[in-house]
Amino acid sequence: MTVMTTNLPPLKESTKKASNNSRWLMMALHIIVAVLLLFVPVPDGLPPYAWHFFAIFVGVIVGLIFEPLPGAVIGMTGIVVIALGSQWLLFSPEQLADPSFKLAGASFKWAVSGFSNSTVWLIFGAFMFAAGYDKTQFGRRLALILVKYLGRRSLTLGYAIALADLLLAPFTPSNTARSGGTIYPIIANLPPLYGSKPNDPSARKIGSYLMWVAITAACITSSMFLSALAPNLLALALVKSIVGINISWGMWFLAFLPLGLLLILTMPLLAYWLYPPEVKVNDEVPKWACRELEKLGKLSRNEILLLVFVCCALMMWIFAAAWIEPALAALLVIILMLWTGVLNWNDITGNKAAWNTFVWFATLVALADGLSSTGFIGWLGKEGGALMTGISPGVATIVLLLAFYLLHYLFASTTAHTTALLPAMLTIASTIPGMNMEVFCLLMVTSLGIMGIITPYGTGPSPIYYGSGYLPTKDYWRLGTIFGGIFLVALLVIGYPWMAMIF
Repeated sequence: MTVMTTNLPPLKESTKKASNNSRWLMMALHIIVAVLLLFVPVPDGLPPYAWHFFAIFVGVIVGLIFEPLPGAVIGMTGIVVIALGSQWLLFSPEQLADPSFKLAGASFKWAVSGFSNSTVWLIFGAFMFAAGYDKTQFGRRLALILVKYLGRRSLTLGYAIALADLLLAPFTPSNTARSGGTIYPIIANLPPLYGSKPNDPSARKIGSYLMWVAITAACITSSMFLSALAPNLLALALVKSIVGINISWGMWFLAFLPLGLLLILTMPLLAYWLYPPEVKVNDEVPKWACRELEKLGKLSRNEILLLVFVCCALMMWIFAAAWIEPALAALLVIILMLWTGVLNWNDITGNKAAWNTFVWFATLVALADGLSSTGFIGWLGKEGGALMTGISPGVATIVLLLAFYLLHYLFASTTAHTTALLPAMLTIASTIPGMNMEVFCLLMVTSLGIMGIITPYGTGPSPIYYGSGYLPTKDYWRLGTIFGGIFLVALLVIGYPWMAMIF
């Protein structure tokens, strides 16, 4: 018998080639989209340079969705391309014809304008607060204390997880860092104490319940606090730039407070009913938490200082925004942490996540501002408003919110979702007679956190909990639909009337 041989490459080499081809395709995709849009006829009523800017902007958004390179690289690339081609992409013929207009200086000034935005610096400052939580281990201590006192019963353990996230959220602008750095590492140790294993039928003993409570809590708290999710701060800058409304930390908190409290108080119980754990009681969990707390020892000097500093920042954000810019308050606290040794300069320079987010958001703010300055946003509002002719402000608010919320199924990044859709929604709403823009803006921005629950890729922590092995795909999609629907209905039935009443 003759043995047939082939010249097929080894499996690993074939897989590597396929991966490289896929990577090159993803890298080319956003360029192809931008180039194709550049050749699309310019819509009536829109200046050509505004349409060309929009084409590059869409290419950046596609890049942010598929991420062939880090988001900051994609954003900076878009900024540099537009700045280099600013005479065709950014400035009107009238501006270029002005003898006093300096193209090179104006292009560079626009390119770096996002880095002087106060919201971008507030994001950076909040990341430093999170670094303090991590370095001092105060966040871990807080979560363990809650587990110690509430961990005997599965239901109260769910409340301990939700409460831990609630206490950390105001000072952690990345829900990914909050979940991946503090909450998940702690709760990942709990299911084995119950004999609950990942990717196993025993996952339903308690692991599945805990992971689902954790991701839903992260989504709720991300909507509850302005400083709990980085895209919240980006949304704040977009609202101020496009419609001129300034949303303070206290205003945001008050707008979502009744709904947020209701969801936090009922969500662990809802999960307990809809996705019940098989094990209801276990005495080992509080004992484990006690042992972990003993390893941490007494509350350290740096933990006490951190607690004082972040509380001072919170007070300034809520009560002193009229006297001190929130971003400056954050920088003041960073200086205090550096002088007292809570953080050192290497903690600042070595915080890759903070600097990456700083650059990424600075470029997105500049790009979004360019959409407005070129006239694209004004044109879009006029065209979108025409489609809404005859619709009452209340109905229009609900329709736009539903569209904004449900379109999140198409996005694997809340940042990309915010950048791509929020300017359009704000502009369309601003053209509708009688629209309460303050309420509309609050509804839009406070929906950003809770919409992350609907898919396994909807927000930063989703892949962490989805990949834990305790949440099967069919369960995640089913629960995401149920809880996503509950959150949306609650926002419309409770949040909307409350915001309309107080604002």
